[in-house]
Amino acid sequence: MTEDLRIHAAALLYFDAVRRAGSIREAARRLNVASSAVNRQILKLEAEIGAPLFDRFPDGIKLTSAGEAIARHVLVVLQDLDRARSDIEGLKGARIGHIAIAAVEGACGALLADVIRRLRERTPRVTVAAEPMGSLAIPKAVLDGDVDLGIAFALPRHAELRQVAVGRFRLGAIMAPDHPLASRTKVSLSMCFDYPVIMPMGELSIGQLLAPALARLARNVRPIIRSSSIELMRELAERGIGIAFQTRVGLDKHIAEKRLVHIPLDAGGPIWSDLGVYVRARRALPATLDLALHILAEELREREAVDASVPA
Repeated sequence: MTEDLRIHAAALLYFDAVRRAGSIREAARRLNVASSAVNRQILKLEAEIGAPLFDRFPDGIKLTSAGEAIARHVLVVLQDLDRARSDIEGLKGARIGHIAIAAVEGACGALLADVIRRLRERTPRVTVAAEPMGSLAIPKAVLDGDVDLGIAFALPRHAELRQVAVGRFRLGAIMAPDHPLASRTKVSLSMCFDYPVIMPMGELSIGQLLAPALARLARNVRPIIRSSSIELMRELAERGIGIAFQTRVGLDKHIAEKRLVHIPLDAGGPIWSDLGVYVRARRALPATLDLALHILAEELREREAVDASVPA
């Protein structure tokens, strides 16, 4: 069995490609077939369904209500096909496949690098695509089938998502080692705002976690910088430009090399952030994806233990 396995009707494969690409021409390019062939399959499928699946616009296409219903079915069919392919290769004693991951920027560093290294050691024929993404955008990527698993902070419960692993980490203030607050074992937000502060924006979950404590502050606060980039905020804090707020996930090397300190926030107690691993609910998982999830769970447990060992 090869990567080109085709069991289901070409119309379903072409429909899924058009849905992902947003246009028939782009889908045809990705499939390496003629646009007319893709359009013909879509028209055939619409005739069988008895309803249009896409609204056509000059700048692209959009799923209709009927198209959204078919998209959910096609996603299940194609992901189950991936499971069958993986299982059959497993019977031959080989593990092959491809895993697409969306992860918050902070987890795309050391955490995901260690997971991929361990996965490659055990399954060298498995390929991986990893994309950084804001926590709030990850559920849609998983549910749309754009990725196989998502790694995100502080996601609300969702009936269509299954949380397969989670690590709980303290949110802290990060700053240069020579900062006046760097020797403390914990800090409050009020103390931090006595100095220049860098605040999150956009789809970062850190802002939601900080909001209740910020609302209780009896003072107006003005950050010097706002950013939606975890990496930029870390760099700015490391260079002494201001205090930023993150968990320890992805910071171990910077802390060990004394380029950065992480001090737990005290807001009448710790501010906790849950880093969860998510897949589509009720999906039958291919063996390679199941292995990746086990490795991720182990890595989260190890990092959670390190975080808990640091005095608060």
